[in-house]
Amino acid sequence: MKDKVRKRGGRNQAKAADAITVTGANNAAGIKEDDDTSFPVKIQGAGVEPFEFQVHGFWLVQDVIMALLSRNEVCPRSSMSLTFAGATLDPLTELQSLKGVKAGAILRLVEEPYTPHLARVHLAHVLELLRTSGPQDALREGCSPSILETLTHTQTPDLSLPNGKNLKRSAVNTKTELTNQDGAPPEYLLPGSSERPLMALLPHNSQLEAPCCLKDLSLSCWNPPPGYRKLQGDFMYITVVTNEGRRCDITSCPKGFFLNRSTEDVFDPRPVQSSPVCHCFTDLLSHISPVFKQTFTTVKLGPQQPHIERMPTPYHTLSWLGPPCASRTHKNTFSRLRVDEQAAGQAPDWNEELQAARDLPKETLEERLQRERTLLEVNSAFVKTVMQGAETVVDGFVEPVNGNPEDPAFLWGGLFMSQGAASPALGGERGRRAAQRLELKGVQAYSDLEALQILYTLPTAIVDYRGVRLSAQGLAPGLECSEQDQESTPASRGLLYGINVGPQESVQRRRLLERLAQAAKSLYIQRHVVTAPSGLRVPLFTSVDTQGLVGADKRFYILDVFRSFPADVNFCPEVQTESQAVSKEEESNSSCEEDETKRVGVTGWPENYHATSGLPKSFPHSLCRLRPELVKAFIQHKHCQFTERVRELLDENGGFEECAAAADSRSTEAVRAACREVGSVSDIIFEIRLNPNVFSPGVSFPPAESSSVMLQERLLREAAAFIITHQIPGFLQWCLENNEAPMDGASLKWALHQRGINLRYLGHVIKAIEQLEQKGRLRHIMRSIIGEIFIRSTRRVFNNFIQGVDVPSLSAAVSHFLSCLLVPHFAPTTAGDEAKKKSRRRGRGAGASESTPWSTLTGPELWNMVCQDAAETYNASDSLGSGAHHLVENYGLQKLSLLREFCLKTGVQLRLRDYFLDNQNKAPIVPDDILNIFPVVKHIEMPTTDASKAYYAAQASISKGLLDQAHDQLKEAAYLFGRVCNDLHPEAGFCHSLSAKVAFLRGKAAEARSIQLKAVVISERVLGFDHPNTIQQYALLGVYVYAGGETVLAQRCFLRARLLMLTVHGEDHPYMATLDCCLGLVLPEEQKEQFLKNALKLNTSFFGPADLHTALNQHLLAQWMSAKGDYRSAMACEKEALTAYTSLFGEDHTQTRCSKDFLSTITKQAVKVERTLRQAGAEGGEQTVECLNPTSDIIVEQLALVTGIKKIAQSDKFQEYRQKHEALKAAVRKELGLKLPHELHASKAEKLEEKSSNQEAEPAKEVEDGEQPSEKNTGEGQQEQPVEEMSEERAQPANGHVVELAEPHQHEESSEPDGDGVASGAEVTVEVTKAVASPSTLKNGMSWADVVSKSAVAEETEVKAVNGEVSAEDKAVEE
Repeated sequence: MKDKVRKRGGRNQAKAADAITVTGANNAAGIKEDDDTSFPVKIQGAGVEPFEFQVHGFWLVQDVIMALLSRNEVCPRSSMSLTFAGATLDPLTELQSLKGVKAGAILRLVEEPYTPHLARVHLAHVLELLRTSGPQDALREGCSPSILETLTHTQTPDLSLPNGKNLKRSAVNTKTELTNQDGAPPEYLLPGSSERPLMALLPHNSQLEAPCCLKDLSLSCWNPPPGYRKLQGDFMYITVVTNEGRRCDITSCPKGFFLNRSTEDVFDPRPVQSSPVCHCFTDLLSHISPVFKQTFTTVKLGPQQPHIERMPTPYHTLSWLGPPCASRTHKNTFSRLRVDEQAAGQAPDWNEELQAARDLPKETLEERLQRERTLLEVNSAFVKTVMQGAETVVDGFVEPVNGNPEDPAFLWGGLFMSQGAASPALGGERGRRAAQRLELKGVQAYSDLEALQILYTLPTAIVDYRGVRLSAQGLAPGLECSEQDQESTPASRGLLYGINVGPQESVQRRRLLERLAQAAKSLYIQRHVVTAPSGLRVPLFTSVDTQGLVGADKRFYILDVFRSFPADVNFCPEVQTESQAVSKEEESNSSCEEDETKRVGVTGWPENYHATSGLPKSFPHSLCRLRPELVKAFIQHKHCQFTERVRELLDENGGFEECAAAADSRSTEAVRAACREVGSVSDIIFEIRLNPNVFSPGVSFPPAESSSVMLQERLLREAAAFIITHQIPGFLQWCLENNEAPMDGASLKWALHQRGINLRYLGHVIKAIEQLEQKGRLRHIMRSIIGEIFIRSTRRVFNNFIQGVDVPSLSAAVSHFLSCLLVPHFAPTTAGDEAKKKSRRRGRGAGASESTPWSTLTGPELWNMVCQDAAETYNASDSLGSGAHHLVENYGLQKLSLLREFCLKTGVQLRLRDYFLDNQNKAPIVPDDILNIFPVVKHIEMPTTDASKAYYAAQASISKGLLDQAHDQLKEAAYLFGRVCNDLHPEAGFCHSLSAKVAFLRGKAAEARSIQLKAVVISERVLGFDHPNTIQQYALLGVYVYAGGETVLAQRCFLRARLLMLTVHGEDHPYMATLDCCLGLVLPEEQKEQFLKNALKLNTSFFGPADLHTALNQHLLAQWMSAKGDYRSAMACEKEALTAYTSLFGEDHTQTRCSKDFLSTITKQAVKVERTLRQAGAEGGEQTVECLNPTSDIIVEQLALVTGIKKIAQSDKFQEYRQKHEALKAAVRKELGLKLPHELHASKAEKLEEKSSNQEAEPAKEVEDGEQPSEKNTGEGQQEQPVEEMSEERAQPANGHVVELAEPHQHEESSEPDGDGVASGAEVTVEVTKAVASPSTLKNGMSWADVVSKSAVAEETEVKAVNGEVSAEDKAVEE
C-alpha cells in the first residue's frame, strides 16, 4: 500500500492545503506503523519549545505543517512554513525527495505574513478554541451530540464538585444515571415498565461549565479601516473586553496583531508603545490579560474531546431534543467578530466550484482521494448555505427576483431557490414536491456515473422549512454563443438536446449525443424516438423533459431530469391507452402488430392481478416512478428467467454440453427464443432496457416505434407487478428471519428502498402482512408501518397548517398542533382563558386569539384530515382509527415514538424534559417547549470510491473466512475514509464496526473495543444519538468492553441501548430480546432472571419455539438456573432447547449433541445434589449446594452468539460441500494438466494454521473463492475451558456451539444488488458450487454458452446480468 498513497502536486495549491487535515495525517501515521519510511525530526522556531515529531517519507510538506498545527505546542498558530538548512520547503514536495531530510533532521517553523483572508482564518481558529464544545452546545445548534464520552467517564455522580449547585443538580436528576447506587438498573429500564423518561436520554448535568476566557470579542466600532490606513496595512480593528474589565482595541496587519490607542470615543490607530506585534492572536491577549493567559492555558492543556467528536460533521444531523433550559445554555459565542461570514459581494459560484472539483485528476489513488475530499467539502458548504438560505428566504428577509406570486424565485448566497410551479397536470402541490424530489434523484443518478465523467449536473438540494419546500441550485453557466449567434435560435446558442430543440448538426451535438448514449447504457434507458409538438421525430436517450446544453465553460450540462426513471404503472392507469395509441397512422400497420403480439405474447400483468392487489389505481400526483434499486433487481430477476429458459431449451435439444460442443444452430435458437420470452430488447443477447417516456401523459410515438412501445409497456407492467409478487414478500420473509428488523421510520424506509419498494406501497405491505399466517410475528413491522403512514400524512397536514402562521405565533401554533394530534378530543382554550394566561405571562409570546385561524383547530378535525390523506395516499384510513389512543391500544405504538418521528421529519426541536402525553385535561406540550424549527435538507451524496471498494472487498473476504485479509482491507478502508471525510460518514461507521468485529474474532478484544468506541461516536454524530444503528453499535460495544473485563461499562452500554430502544420503538421488538439476553449475561445474579425471561417471551412470540434465537435463549436460561442451583427448571429449559435443535438440525448434528451433553451434565448434577441433600438431612447437618457457574470466557462467547457477531452453523453438510468442491477442482486439474495458482496459497495457509494452532476460538481461514471456512467449536464447557474440535466424538462441553461469521450489519451497505448484505460463508459455498462448470466444458474454452449457463450469484455474472454492454460482448453469436 506504500506505493498507493504517494501524493501529487494539486492544481489548486490553496485547496490542497486546506484538504489535508489532521485526521488524514494521524490516520496515515496509524496505518503506516510498519513502514520503513517513518523517522523522527526535530521541530524548532515560531516561539515554541523544540520537540521531536514523527513523520513519514511519503508525506508532503503541507501534511507535516497541518499535523504540527494540531499539536498543543503549536496550536493555535497558523500561516506557517517549514524551512530546512535555511531554505523554505515547497508545500507540495514529498519529504523523501528532499536531500538531507532524514532521522534527526532539524526543521524550523517560520511565521509567514498574513493576508486579509488568512487573518480571518486565524481568528476563526482562535474562536473555535475559545468556544467550548460539548453535548449541550451541539443540542443548542440542533446537531446530534455524542453521549459516549459522558457515558464512559460518568460512572458515579461527582460528589467533589466545588459548589453546591452542581451537587444539588446531581442529586435531583437521578434519572440520568443508568444504574442505581446498588448497581441495579433503574425501574424505568426493567421489563414491563411503561415509564419513558426523556431526561435520561441526554446528559444535562454531568459536565462542568468550561471557564470563559474573555467577556467579549467583536469587531471594533472603527472597523473597517479608512482608506489611508488600508494603504498602511491595516486589515481590521477588533475590540476585546477582558475578564478584568479592560477594553482594548486591536489592529490586524500582515505581521500579526498589535494593541492600538483607540477608545470608544476617539479613533487613534497608532500602536501602543508597550505593545508588541504578535503573530498569534492569543499571544497578544496573554500579554494584555493575565487572567486570559491562565484560563486559556487551562483550556488548551485540559482534557480534550476526541478528535472525532470535535470535528464538524459534513452535513447537519438533527437532534429533536434541545437543552432543558434554552435561556441558560445560550452564551456569547463571539459571533460579532463575523469571521465566518462571506465578504459582501463575494457570493460563491457553487456550480464552478463543484465542476472544478469534479474535473480534478483521478489517475492515482492520491488524486482520487484529493478529488473526493474536495467534492465533499464543496457539497458540504453548499448544503450549509442552502440551510441558511432557506431560513432567510422563508422568514421574509429576501425579496423574490420575479413577479410571479405563484412561483417566486430568490437569489441568495450564490443560490437560485424556488418552489416550482404547482401544475395541475402533475398533481398540484403534491406533484410539485414530487418533481423536486425526483429531480434530486435524477441528479444523483447522473452524478454517480463517475466512470464516465461525461455529463455535468448543477449542484442541487431540496430543503423543507416551516412547511415550504424549496429547490436550491447553483447558478447555471451561460450558454456558449458567439456574437453572430445572439439573434439565432436557442439551439444554435448552446441548447443542443431536447424535444423542442429542432434538427441541427454540429460537432458538439454529436459529442453530447454520444455521452447521453453512454449514460443511458449505465442507467438502463432504452433509446427511442418520440414525436415532438412540431411533428418532428426526435431521438431521445432520456425523458422528454430533459434538456442538454453546452455552457460558456465548455461543459455539457443536463437539466430537468425528474423523469429519468421508468413510470410505476401500478399508479398511472389513466395514461395506459394514451401511450398505446401511438399514432393515427398505426391503423395501417395492423399486420405488423399481429406479428408483434405473437412476439410479446402477454400484456405483462399476472393473472387476476387487479382482483388480488387492487392495482393499477390512481394516485394524488402523476409522477410515480420506479426506484433504481427496483430496476436492478427486476433486471436480475429477468436474467435468472433467461438463463433458466436457455437451460430448458438446451436440455430439450440434447443437453448443454452436446449443444456447446456441436456449435450448431440449436444453441443460437435457444438464446433467441429465451430473449423473446423474457422481453429482451435484443434478439441475440440478453439486454433489458426501459423507456422512461412510456406511460407518460402527453407523449406520442411515431408508428415505427409501435413494437418497441408495446414491449416497453409489457416490461413496465412486469416491473410494477414484480414489486407486489416478489419484493414485498421477500421483505416480509427477511423480517420474519431477522432480529434486526426495522425499528423506526428511518430504518423501515431504508429496508424498503434497498428492495426498490416505494413508500407509497406501505398500504400494500399491510395487506400482505394481514394475509400471512405468521402476521402475529410481524406485529413490530405492522407497528412501524402504521406509525410511518400516520406521521407522513400528519406532516403533509402540518405543512399546510404552518404556512399560514405568522412568525411570532410559531411556537404556540406548533405546540397547539401537537396537542391536537396526541390528545383525543383536544379543543382550543377560549379567548377569556387565553387573555388571563397572557396577563399572567405579561405578554410573553403571542398566544391564541380569535383572529388566528390556526388556534381554532381541534383534535377531531386534525385526525379527520390525517385519515383523509392516509386514505388517498396509502388506502389505509381504517387502520388509523379515531385517535391516537387507537394506535396505542391496537398496534402498541407509543406517543413518544410518534412525537420523535414527527420532530425528525419536520425539523421541530423540543425542550428536553419529561412529557406526560396521556394527560387528557391539559395540553402536554406548551409554547415554551418548542425551541426551534430547523431546515430539513435532502442533498446529493458524494462518492467515496476507493474506500468503499476496500470495504466491500473486506466483506467478501469475511464471507470466505479470510479474517487476516479482511483485517488489512478494513484497515485500509478506514484510512481512506479518514482521508476523504474524517471518518464522519455513515459507511465509515459501518467500516469501523465491521473492523471491530474482525478484531474481536481474531482474539483482539482491546483493539475491537478501541475501534468500536469510534464507531459509536460516528453513528451518534452522523446518523443520530437515537438512530437504530446507534442502538446496535452500543450493544456491540458492550460485548467488547465485557471481553476486556469492564463489566460495569458493559452494563451501562447495554442499558443505554435498551433505553434508546424503549424510546424509539418500545419493548415489543425482536432486538429487545437480544439486548435482554445480553443484560441477563452481564448483570449481577439477582437481576438476571427478569431480563432472560422477558427475552424468552419475546423470542418465542416472534420466532416460535423451534428457532435458533429461542433455543439459545432457553440454553442461557438453563445455564442461569443451574448456576443458582435450580436444576429442575434448568432441565426443563434445556429440554426445550434440545427439542428445537433436533427439529432444526437432526439427531446427528453437533449442536444437538452439545445440548444433550449439557442436559446430561445438569441431570447428573441434580441427582448428585439431591443425594447430598438427603444424606445431609439424614445426618442432621447442613450441606451447601454445588452450582455450575459459567466462566467469563463462556459469557463472552455467548454474547458474541446473541449479538450476531458469530452464529451457529445451520448444517453439518458444509464439509460435504467442501469435499465435493475439492474433488471437482482435482478433476479439473487432472484433466487440464494445470496446477492452479491458489494451491500455493492454500498450502501456505494450512502451514500457518498448523503453526498458529492454539486454544482460541477462531474460524479457519480459507483461500479458495467460495470455500466454506472449516468449522471449529468456539464454545467452552461449563467445567472445562479448553476449546474442543467439533469433529471429536467425545463428550462436548455444555456451551459448545458450531459457529461461523455473521452476516454484515443490516445497515451496512452491501455490494450485493438486493442490499441484503454479504452472504454467509455457507451460502456462498452452496451457490458457488452450483456455478462450477464441468471439466469437459472448461476444456472446450469460454463461449457464449458458458456465459448463459453461469449462475447470476457470482460477482462477475452479477455485473453481466445488469450491464448490457458486458453481456453484449460475452454473448456474441458464434459465426
